[in-house]
Amino acid sequence: MKHFILVLFVIGLVVSQFACSTDPENPPRFRIRNDRSTKANVQIQTSGGNTININDVQPGQTTSYQGAAAGQIEATASIQGESVSPMAVFNAQTNGSYTVVIASTTPPTLNVISP
Repeated sequence: MKHFILVLFVIGLVVSQFACSTDPENPPRFRIRNDRSTKANVQIQTSGGNTININDVQPGQTTSYQGAAAGQIEATASIQGESVSPMAVFNAQTNGSYTVVIASTTPPTLNVISP
């Protein structure tokens, strides 16, 4: 009986390990957070040549995550009422999560954080 309980315990550990494991090949993902008092449009250019446009990011809004190919990513923001279009370049890695922050600085800047 003790061996049976031990076998069940080990099987439970193995099953829970597989259920909690992460996929090692998840593409990087990013989102936009607008800390300014005006709306913004952000263009994301990936190293694979794809362009993703995220328009009308409202003040205080954080968008949902979107996937992109691993590699260099260039983000450029067009901010309502600003003549400057800040830009940020970062290297997105597999399984990485990134937040592109439109900072409330003068002049406006983009910062990339990875929690």
